[in-house]
Amino acid sequence: MDASFVALETRNSPMHIGSLLIYNPETAPGGFVRYKDILNFFESRMQLSKTMRQRLVKVPFDLDYPYWIEDPDFDLEYHVRHVALPKPGDWRQLCIQAARIFARPLDLTRPPWEFTVVEGLDNIPGVAPGSYAMVTKVHHAAIDGMSGVDLMEALHTLDPHAAAPNEPDTWEPEPIPNAAQLLGKSYINAVTNPLKQLEVMAKAAPGLANAIKGLAVKDFSVSGDMLAPRTRFNKVISSARVVEGRSVPLADIKSIRALAPGCKVNDVFLAIIGGALRRYLLDKNDLPAKTLTAMAPISVRSKGEKGDMGNQVAAMIAPLGTHIEDAVERLGFVHSQTMNSKAMTDAMGARNMTEMSKVSPALFMALGAQLYTRLGLANRVGPPFSTVVTNVPGPPIPIYSTGARMESMMGLLCLNDGLGLGHVVQSYVDEATIAFTACRKLLPDPEFYAQCIQESFEEYRDLATAAATAPVKAKPATPMKVAPKKSAPKTAAKKPAAKKAAPAQKVAATKPTAGRAAPKATKKTTKGKTKP
Repeated sequence: MDASFVALETRNSPMHIGSLLIYNPETAPGGFVRYKDILNFFESRMQLSKTMRQRLVKVPFDLDYPYWIEDPDFDLEYHVRHVALPKPGDWRQLCIQAARIFARPLDLTRPPWEFTVVEGLDNIPGVAPGSYAMVTKVHHAAIDGMSGVDLMEALHTLDPHAAAPNEPDTWEPEPIPNAAQLLGKSYINAVTNPLKQLEVMAKAAPGLANAIKGLAVKDFSVSGDMLAPRTRFNKVISSARVVEGRSVPLADIKSIRALAPGCKVNDVFLAIIGGALRRYLLDKNDLPAKTLTAMAPISVRSKGEKGDMGNQVAAMIAPLGTHIEDAVERLGFVHSQTMNSKAMTDAMGARNMTEMSKVSPALFMALGAQLYTRLGLANRVGPPFSTVVTNVPGPPIPIYSTGARMESMMGLLCLNDGLGLGHVVQSYVDEATIAFTACRKLLPDPEFYAQCIQESFEEYRDLATAAATAPVKAKPATPMKVAPKKSAPKTAAKKPAAKKAAPAQKVAATKPTAGRAAPKATKKTTKGKTKP
């Protein structure tokens, strides 16, 4: 899987992921942070991450997967850059700068990461004066969403005044292997790969049997809703990017779950994005009659693999309900579809799905990726999904870098042909962010799409608020059943007996329901009739 991201790398499709982070230096020593301070802080923590000083080496003719080595020419100042926004330094300028930085491919002859410090954030509402941003880029071959969080942990502290790690840095560079050495390794792997394939097939067989059984007994279903329609986002992409996003209270996201029983936070994010896509495409007169779908990555990283490089993810397809106008109905639809997809993934075994990708022949994978791009197949074949929505839970408490408190974090995604729009939903302390990365040619108006996200969220928030504050209708009082009284003895005049009162009437006469007055006693007239 890691090698597939290397194989897909082109000038128009740099395969890195990252974040747009904002820091407030008021907690740092002296209340400010210099570029030199950031360099010193990173250098003191290099030993906490395996990613920072490793680079790729490719095997000639792509006969084997690339290898990781410790870079003998590592230069920290190459990887940590420093720029400033032009005045007035507003949010839109920051997004444009982040998009330009993110559009440039990484140099894969060096450790595949870059962090760019951005100063001049002077006119962003809610951002304190003197704050700075950091645009991070790390190649997807090196990290997935969860190992990216581990990298964030290595470069942050829980206390703004935390001392440098006291564990020694035992890192040593490695010589770059020559072509003969790499071809020798590839030969060994080529010989052993069939055995690995048999091992993976044996492990996958029970999962495949479970999937067939689950389909037969209808534990889940394979419906047409999982097949994505073609949209304007599923074409060959350009090299230009746009990034944008919205920050909302995490408590509001959690409260929206009450609109659909059993709903999860991830279902809420998916439904909000479904509503935003519906708004955007309706405005363009380009909404398909069929629901759009999202590929939602699922981490299968175990606790023991927390600090490991590379990708440990499977995926599921999540229909977004873009064909449904009613927001509550859309949320219920999304929840039911994600439950179905999770049941299917659980039956097959998410870990098995990941393991199967590890034995794909490197040469065929590289050739396939290159042919897909060079032949422009994204414009000719149907997309496997409409977009990506990846949910990355962030720290629930504030974290600090160089003593500066992180105020906000917004995720950025790599794109490739056929995938011109991707989303990252993320939580941090009491904030939730819904961010997107898109090809500028396919989505030229990011501010409008960001507004669609905002409106979709507000619709759900208002519905949840209304449902929570609506008065509960009191159930009508259930009449008490009482034993019927014995009829009175007949009088000498032999008056006709009164008709039996219904049980409810008897209750009303003997024990009034709360809030109602007891009926008035009847008066007799001289003619023996009753008058109310």
